[in-house]
Amino acid sequence: MAGGGFAVDGGNFDGLGGRITLSVVITCFVAATSGLIFGYDIGISGGVTTMAPFLKKFFPSVLRKAAEAKTNVYCIYDSQVLTSFTSSLYIAGLVSSLLASRLTAAFGRRNIMVLGGCTFLAGAAINGGAANIAMLIVGRILLGVGVGFTNQAAPVYLSEMAPPKWRGAFNTGFQFFLGTGVVFANCLNYGTAKINWGWRLSLGLAAAPAAIMTIGALLISDTPASLVERGRLTQAKQALLKVRGQDTNIEPELAELIRSSEIARAAKEEPFLTIFERQYRPHLVMSIAIPLFMQLTGINIIAFYAPVLFQSVGFGSSSALIAAIILGVVNLGSILVSTFVVDRRGRRFLLIVGGVQMFLCQVGVACVLAATAGTSGTAHVSKNYAILVLVLMCIYAAGFGWSWGPLSWLIPSEIFPMKIRPTGQSISVAVGFAGAFVLSQTFLTMLCHFKYGTFLFYASWIAAMTIFVVLFLPETKGVPLESMHVVWERHWYWQRFVSKESF
Repeated sequence: MAGGGFAVDGGNFDGLGGRITLSVVITCFVAATSGLIFGYDIGISGGVTTMAPFLKKFFPSVLRKAAEAKTNVYCIYDSQVLTSFTSSLYIAGLVSSLLASRLTAAFGRRNIMVLGGCTFLAGAAINGGAANIAMLIVGRILLGVGVGFTNQAAPVYLSEMAPPKWRGAFNTGFQFFLGTGVVFANCLNYGTAKINWGWRLSLGLAAAPAAIMTIGALLISDTPASLVERGRLTQAKQALLKVRGQDTNIEPELAELIRSSEIARAAKEEPFLTIFERQYRPHLVMSIAIPLFMQLTGINIIAFYAPVLFQSVGFGSSSALIAAIILGVVNLGSILVSTFVVDRRGRRFLLIVGGVQMFLCQVGVACVLAATAGTSGTAHVSKNYAILVLVLMCIYAAGFGWSWGPLSWLIPSEIFPMKIRPTGQSISVAVGFAGAFVLSQTFLTMLCHFKYGTFLFYASWIAAMTIFVVLFLPETKGVPLESMHVVWERHWYWQRFVSKESF
């Protein structure tokens, strides 16, 4: 138990749904495509906000500031209205993710993914045809509702469907498709940047990933855990046989699901009250800390504003978009590393290594900007130093891609018992959206006032969260969801809050 707690040998649980079947691969692949819509939105919004026709129509003051002879590179895009375009989605996502807790329990994980995809489609249509800022914001709100539903339902779906031994690899699929959405959006922005109405194409084509995931979700079944939770035992058994294999003895896993469901029903507790009980203190802390720390790595801010950031430090408009594409590709490739390592080396190992890597890169970026742009922000940043910033940001994105990126979705979705799992995931997603809203709304102002110190701000948080992982996060690799209580019972700190009787 040195350092951070208790590691469970995944091999001890091979008898509980350890096989990988074609059905479970296809099903989880389809569910993971839910990440496309969130990733596409993250990538598209940053690029669109650097397009002159878009700024001329909706934010002309930003263009005027950029045209000034002596412009502070840190402050070009400091506009609260402009950041509201990006951040409005996250307020809507926060509210809808909390609502999704009850909806996923009542109607199932799959149906909420379908609902989220349809809502996102509507938002994409409004944004693509926007005639004023009000239409932009309404479209963003609908996008936020769609993302809130899918971000809540899809990670839980993946964790419940995947074989325990390979749950980490399957769950990283969500982050992989999120990264794919970012890269696709950045490539599209680069292609449409020279077209006068290119921003409409970029915003409107958000309907494409939404249609893909919605149609796919209609073709898959719900999770056995959700079906048992809703009293559909025959369908649950059929779904379990399908994903585990017809020749597999599913009775132990099915019996455990039924037992957990019966305990939850007998308790007749309000999930949003239950989760605050003492025995669930570790779960609640993680459901808040993990997504909050993920936002405080600064990655989403960099993803939102990558073209803006690179243009600010010396790249031209087209070069800035290319740099954002490179950053996205590096992040996407690193997620594949996590897929192959997370169930072998564990969650803690990746989070610690990734944390150290991101910390060093953020400090490096701060040092480069301090030595070039300085505190005034009016000094010219040479091309070579701008490329160095890009290299550092790529190394940083790689560290995030194999650690906090996929694991911030995986860990909250796997640590809760069935009776509060949708509630716990909702809280986790809501916290993530709240963090994204605050940071996206304040980043450009922070960059303007803190200058290079902005990156030291994020570096200090990365150091804090890495220490938190070392001390307080138990290892969960290979542990079946309904046996997850053992990691808390054996952890050096959390064992004081939980006991076997608690579950």
